[in-house]
Amino acid sequence: MAFMVKSMVGGQLKSLAGGLGGEEKGDGEKSPAEAQGMTREEYEEYQKQLVEEKMERDAQFTQRKAERATLRTHFRDKYRLPKVKIENETDDSQIQLAGGDVELPKELAKMIEQDNEEEEEKDSVIGQLTNIQNLDLDSLKDKAQATLEDLKHSAEKCSVM
Repeated sequence: MAFMVKSMVGGQLKSLAGGLGGEEKGDGEKSPAEAQGMTREEYEEYQKQLVEEKMERDAQFTQRKAERATLRTHFRDKYRLPKVKIENETDDSQIQLAGGDVELPKELAKMIEQDNEEEEEKDSVIGQLTNIQNLDLDSLKDKAQATLEDLKHSAEKCSVM
């Protein structure tokens, strides 16, 4: 109610005064520092901190993008996936934006190393044998040793040798 009275009467009083009296600063005319309840120096320092934080966030984001691009490149090479020109150029540009040589985070590097070890195990002969279903390596080893012993016994009984 007071607002309506002030707006109706206040506008008429200003027109009667003709702008002779001291003018009050309206709410819309406050500087950003005053609107925040700070002095000008505090506001400038605050703005400087905001800019620095934004730059740090942008740098971290660029680093993460480069790490992901490096990981994609690694998997494309590892699994011999076809190189799509657009993806390749995008990944290369992201890596260059981050400063060139990008190292993967420790967790990702460990995961890749474990994958490589598993791949090496699977590529070996024993690794291939473990992939065969219903194969017991211990029994296979025992059979092989028994066969060798049988061959030795039969060689001892041979009269030609």
